[in-house]
Amino acid sequence: MSSSSLRIRKAAVLGAGVMGAQIAAHLVNAGVDTVLFDLPAKDGDPNGIVIKAIDNLKKLSPAPLADKSRAGAIVPANYDQNLAWLKDCDLVIEAIAERLDWKRDLYAKIAPFIGKQAVLASNTSGLSINALADVLDASIHHRFCGVHFFNPPRYMHLAELIPCAKTDPAVLEGLEAFLTTVLGKGVVYARDTPNFIGNRIGVFSMLATMHHTEQFKLGFDVVDALTGPAIGHPKSATYRTSDVVGLDTMGHVIKTMDDTLPNDPWHDYFKAPPVVQALISKGALGQKTGAGFFRKVGKDILVLDPAKADYVPQTGKVSDEVTAILKLKSPAEKFAKLRASADPQAQFLWAVHRDLFHYAAFFLADIAASARDIDFAMRWGYGWQLGPFETWQAAGWADVAQWIAEDIAAGNAMSHAPLPVWATDAKRTGVHNAQGSYSAAMDKYLPTSSASVYKRQLFPEVMLGTPVDKGKTIFENDDARLWNLGGDGIAILSFKTKMHTISAGVIDSIHKAVDEAERNFKGLVIWQDSEPFSAGADLSGAMTALQSGKVDDFDAMVNRFQQTSMRIKFSLVPVVSAVRGMAFGGGCEFQMHSARTVAALESYIGLVEAGVGLLPAGGGLKEISIRAANNAVGGDVFTQLKSYFETVAMAKVSASALEAKEMGLLRPSDVVVFHADELLYVAKNEANALAESGWRPPLPNRQITVAGDVGTATLKASLVNMLEGNFISALDMEIASRIADVLCGGQVERGSMVDEQWLLDLERKHFVALGQMPKTQERIVTTLKTGKPLRN
Repeated sequence: MSSSSLRIRKAAVLGAGVMGAQIAAHLVNAGVDTVLFDLPAKDGDPNGIVIKAIDNLKKLSPAPLADKSRAGAIVPANYDQNLAWLKDCDLVIEAIAERLDWKRDLYAKIAPFIGKQAVLASNTSGLSINALADVLDASIHHRFCGVHFFNPPRYMHLAELIPCAKTDPAVLEGLEAFLTTVLGKGVVYARDTPNFIGNRIGVFSMLATMHHTEQFKLGFDVVDALTGPAIGHPKSATYRTSDVVGLDTMGHVIKTMDDTLPNDPWHDYFKAPPVVQALISKGALGQKTGAGFFRKVGKDILVLDPAKADYVPQTGKVSDEVTAILKLKSPAEKFAKLRASADPQAQFLWAVHRDLFHYAAFFLADIAASARDIDFAMRWGYGWQLGPFETWQAAGWADVAQWIAEDIAAGNAMSHAPLPVWATDAKRTGVHNAQGSYSAAMDKYLPTSSASVYKRQLFPEVMLGTPVDKGKTIFENDDARLWNLGGDGIAILSFKTKMHTISAGVIDSIHKAVDEAERNFKGLVIWQDSEPFSAGADLSGAMTALQSGKVDDFDAMVNRFQQTSMRIKFSLVPVVSAVRGMAFGGGCEFQMHSARTVAALESYIGLVEAGVGLLPAGGGLKEISIRAANNAVGGDVFTQLKSYFETVAMAKVSASALEAKEMGLLRPSDVVVFHADELLYVAKNEANALAESGWRPPLPNRQITVAGDVGTATLKASLVNMLEGNFISALDMEIASRIADVLCGGQVERGSMVDEQWLLDLERKHFVALGQMPKTQERIVTTLKTGKPLRN
């Protein structure tokens, strides 16, 4: 079997619990025909348990389903009646409770029904894959492995792939390609050791943090302030994360480490700390019970004070000395000062990092093929900006290794186990370089995977110290860069502004890029090297013109913006927008005018101008009117416009690229990509395919059927009750009325035909009028200052 021969048409998920149901949801997100199994219900419909789980998917937040209608694509099944359906499945994922005996019993039950072509995988978070394989017939061993999705499966990038002793490498490569391209995952190979990589290192890190919290007598709120974004970790930090995960769940994971790692030199610490045990015994399990380390009372979040055995207002803060140290740009200087400081918070941060580095280095050879796998597992599974080895390397490998060794010798570290010899090599400068990442088991650097799936990732995430080909620059200025990668016929335009906002310089660069592409290239892709695609127009320049009373200049700016959208639309070479993250306002409008949009699944697209007191005026409303006219059945344009009107007037944003298609902000022909690192590859291929198929820009739309004044009046009438009920303000009413006027083509008869420029002129007229209103200016100024909308 080659990787390309693993074709997964249909999948089954065994177990409709939290993880199983959400894995099934993500499979149908990706267009995989999926059957979800569980025990038969004791009463009523035998599939009642699964049906309830599927229904619950629509209520969860964050949403497991990228489009709620996909819930209907999951087929409910039960083990008593429907096991024969497994014969048609190419992939079977077992996701029941973490009990070895239960999993083995289920395997014995399903084994006769698994098709000869099917891959069987266990979504276990730490049980032995080889122990699970023992119950299976030998004929299945070569296509059995572990696939550990992190929770929630749609959003967490990490998937650990764990072979058993006899898993066929070709099966693994095929499954890796499926997980990567189809489900959008970052795959890390893990050895069959307890808790694999992510949870082995992650749980140890949390235990070390809890140990040092007690050692340095710090409050839980202080520790969370120290171990969150301040050190490149998520906002939930340590104790808030424990509350979210659930203290009972955390206790279970710790017990697994205690039971399965008796010879681990850090074994004495594999016990739930007394404070955790006390909370569990009281039923204070964290977020799901309303109290754990933190408790929300009204709008206030209180923190547990163990001495008082009660919750108190948060008072802890990061000390001035540690704040100053953490602001240092040099990691080497930062770590040297943390270690040298007498401040308990600084000593705490050094101790936590020291013991993490020590543990990761000690077990590198046992749990992972190379340091890359550990660092990616912590980035993708725990949301760290850098993995432990990258952090150590950035801080100066040799100095930190010496300090760790000194602390071990002095008895200050959590374990007396020595650092491995490879880590203390005086010539070592790190574990990641141009050759690859260090493998302790093989004592050499391993290059990144050569599997064909990774050729689709033109700008993949890389380890610290790994070089990246940034292509050949065609032109570059303060706002944008036009470049080419690989000498092909596709030019790439990337914005350089903050949040990739659309400044006057970006607009000029788009015109220049289209000119260059028309002369020397087959196509143009607009792609950013990081999220977002674009947060929209740079409103600061607009406010300058408005506040100085230069209305003509403001009008000219809007006109220039509109003509840029039209330049994209009518380019003589195809322009493809590669969207990920936010595409708001003008960013949304530019992609609407592109020949095609290629959007990552996690794209949040919306015409949000109403939130700042304006309406879309970069051609977005004009494009909606065209789409409504093109999709109208029997000439009924108004029916098509109603949902669009609500979307724009309420500044709705899609929760995924699939939802953006449902909302009509993406077209049926636009492409959704599940792995963001494949976005540029797919966008370039789309641009090339359009060019090779004889691309011509669309003909100008001179006969757009509009809903006219009757449509406008009907839409406005729907707003009256909302205004009278104080659901919207007078300004909201004003904005929505003007949006309705543009969408319906202005004060013309129903069924009239207008051209694109007519609609653009309407957009601009209303935009300029709104821009001059004091309350709109208040909204813009508030948004620029705070980043939050003002309701006035």
